[in-house]
Amino acid sequence: MSDQSILARISSLIEEEHKIRDHPSAPGSSAPRLKELEEQLDQCWDLLRQRRAKREFGQDPEAAQPRDIGTVERYEG
Repeated sequence: MSDQSILARISSLIEEEHKIRDHPSAPGSSAPRLKELEEQLDQCWDLLRQRRAKREFGQDPEAAQPRDIGTVERYEG
């Protein structure tokens, strides 16, 4: 997965999140879905940061792997 595809996924998730926040009564707009979107965004941003860090230190950014939500969420504490 390239940085560009991660950024495209982030944009898509943000767009869906905004739609839910702007129209909370629309079909598919629910608190659980919003939480899921937020978690997916956290994972995408984490993966992008990993890739950038690996690149900065001369490592292969393709070696970066998505981390589970529990791991990602602990970093925000």
